[in-house]
Amino acid sequence: MLAPLVVTPNVTVPPRDLAWVAVRASGPGGQNVNKVSTKVALTFDLAGTTALDDATKARLAAAYPSYIDGRGQLTVTSQATREQPRNLEDARSKLREMIARALVVPKRRKKTRPSKGAQRRRLEAKHHQGDKKRDRRTVD
Repeated sequence: MLAPLVVTPNVTVPPRDLAWVAVRASGPGGQNVNKVSTKVALTFDLAGTTALDDATKARLAAAYPSYIDGRGQLTVTSQATREQPRNLEDARSKLREMIARALVVPKRRKKTRPSKGAQRRRLEAKHHQGDKKRDRRTVD
């Protein structure tokens, strides 16, 4: 059984929303990689969790679409070390960081306009550049 995943003091993912499985890692490692299942796949029930509000779920799904399967399960893997418990902790920290990023509400953009002076300077620069190019032409 997994411990709850504390993201912030106000947001904690309950253990019932998390599941993990150990699989064989890929890559070099000799006999160890062929015999021992050290890679960890941590699954988070994004669609069914009550720990996050709908807006946070939507931001998480939009930010990490390749991590989510058709059932709304978000899967994070880790094979950074040769030890299963350390890979599980690494996967938990990856998930914690992903959720923490999704909790931040992006600022709404204020529509702004360039000032009259900025518009005038831009047009003067364009005219100056055009004058330079016109002066370079050969005169018949």
